[in-house]
Amino acid sequence: MTIAVVDYGVGNLFSIYNALEHIEAGPQLITEPEDLTGFDGVVVPGVGSFGRCMRRLSRFEGSLRQALEAGTPILGICVGMQILFDRSEESPEEGLGWISGDVIRLPDSVLVPQMGWNTLSIKKEAEILEGISDEDFFYFVHSYHCVPEDRSVLAATTDYGLEIAAAVSRENLFAVQFHPEKSGEKGLKILENFMRFTRC
Repeated sequence: MTIAVVDYGVGNLFSIYNALEHIEAGPQLITEPEDLTGFDGVVVPGVGSFGRCMRRLSRFEGSLRQALEAGTPILGICVGMQILFDRSEESPEEGLGWISGDVIRLPDSVLVPQMGWNTLSIKKEAEILEGISDEDFFYFVHSYHCVPEDRSVLAATTDYGLEIAAAVSRENLFAVQFHPEKSGEKGLKILENFMRFTRC
């Protein structure tokens, strides 16, 4: 079991690496696109602005696409979820476009950024949410949120004065807006679910 963690110069790599190591997922930090082969799964973290993440990630785009099309499970976290979409109001750079939709700023009617713990509303069965209930809390830190055109990809939402996409799932592609590596036991459960799916 080996899980690649894409190290493209952004993201909280220390926390996610340690969380994956804790659950014995065999994490490896990957800094070069040509090394992103032969892994059981791929984690794409992300912290900071959408544009900076896309600029730094662009050289991995081809390798990530090959992994996705080969059926390798991929998990995006926080901005690593947002860059899966077409575009963001935060930056002019285009996203990967793997999920149709936009990333928009949280409205002025709520405190921005959303920073803290919140529960989920499960929308469909998804492998990464096995054993997770609506009462479980997860840690969020973000100022923008994803709005998918096709709501069938929504695995879970969270209520922050409006319905926010908290997790998406489609075939071998998964992503979460919250930080599982900072969400205690239930966050580790999300990562364990992803690890188990990579073995299928």
